[in-house]
Amino acid sequence: MTEGLITMAYLVSGVFFVLSLGGLSKQETARKGNKYGILGMALAIAATFLSGEVENFKLLIPLMLGGAFIGGVLAKRVEMTSMPELVAILHSFVGAAAVLVGLASFLDPSHAELSETDQLIHDIEILLGVFIGGVTFTGSVIAFGKLRGSLSGKPLLLPGRHMINLGMLGASIWLGAQFVEQGHDQALVSLLIVMGISFVLGVHLIVAIGGADMPVVVSMLNSYSGWAAAAAGFMLKNDLLIITGALVGSSGAILSYIMCKAMNRSLANVIFGGFGTGGGSSSTNSEIEGTITETNADEVAEELKEAKEVMIVPGYGMAVAQAQHVVKDITETLRGQDVNVRFAIHPVAGRLPGHMNVLLAEANVPYDIVFEMDEINDDLPEVDVLLVVGANDIVNPSALEDSSSPIAGMPVIEAWNAKSVVALKRSMAAGYSGVENPLYFKDNTNMLFGDAKDTLSAVFSKLG
Repeated sequence: MTEGLITMAYLVSGVFFVLSLGGLSKQETARKGNKYGILGMALAIAATFLSGEVENFKLLIPLMLGGAFIGGVLAKRVEMTSMPELVAILHSFVGAAAVLVGLASFLDPSHAELSETDQLIHDIEILLGVFIGGVTFTGSVIAFGKLRGSLSGKPLLLPGRHMINLGMLGASIWLGAQFVEQGHDQALVSLLIVMGISFVLGVHLIVAIGGADMPVVVSMLNSYSGWAAAAAGFMLKNDLLIITGALVGSSGAILSYIMCKAMNRSLANVIFGGFGTGGGSSSTNSEIEGTITETNADEVAEELKEAKEVMIVPGYGMAVAQAQHVVKDITETLRGQDVNVRFAIHPVAGRLPGHMNVLLAEANVPYDIVFEMDEINDDLPEVDVLLVVGANDIVNPSALEDSSSPIAGMPVIEAWNAKSVVALKRSMAAGYSGVENPLYFKDNTNMLFGDAKDTLSAVFSKLG
């Protein structure tokens, strides 16, 4: 296969990846976006194999088949509630690959023939790939542990942590300057030290971030993995890897910015601020005035039967309970009774960007009744019944009413403006950010305790 044909194949693959990102930006076109991505990757792999630059097929093909098998099994077995940690650990693989490519590129004897200028550029590419890849690798592993619950969601805030981070960054820059001037053996030592520092930096950055910010962290790690892949592309002189890495890196950064805006936070504040506390730990309610009014499935079903406007706000609790299918059944039943049912989605609901949208799509909830927070808040005073299914922080009035709250200023779905609110929770434990929710104590809010799938199934049985 000629170099021109390979370049053309890579270019077409890049176009498919752009179309894939465009398709994934909307629920209606997400399936098509996935297909574009699959076509682009298949074409890229085929072009790479036919380029004549790939050797050791006897080793490579079994490894690829083994990886594909493992990936297929994981995709089938992993529940939607575990998808955020799966994404995080997959990001770590990209980071590890960038580190290994950097080390392999440095040890490749063919680069000894490069001119002085080309060698300098190549050394910088190696440094960037190893450093970014190292931060991505260990940071993603820590994010995986936090999301899985193996590590505490509480941020670890060391004294002078910002100076520690700056010190590690400065040391890496100084060692990098030495690296490009040193002989091979000394340069290898400097590179390995930079790699070690990047590992520690990745750990330190993520352990200082609390549970409330983990959706943004996953998005940022996605961006880091993209830049690590782009650096690997420069090292390997692979145009498609550079394009793909840049697409992933820039789109991840843009998504992180959008999510931070939705939380009224700056990106720097999320990455370095250490906001948040333990994930969902209980705390006392003594500072919140009012009493809790408990309801039951029969009463909720009667409310829904009499309603004309119903709003459903899903949260991580819906994912944990796997209640999306019964939510869809309730929706269909109510719509069949001429009730206008809509869904309100907060940008950071769940543990992953788009988590709730994916769950609802899995249950075949119509796309045209799913709305973003900005589209729905003004309509809430006209809503007869609003169901909060396992959400907490995204419907917390403290964000707007309490300037001392850790989530003060964060845009939220103003559920309390509805005529009647039914909040489904397992218990009165605080949300993932550890912040108590005054919504549950308001006069127009009733609490329906228990597993969301069980309680909603009971409600559904009364609607017929």
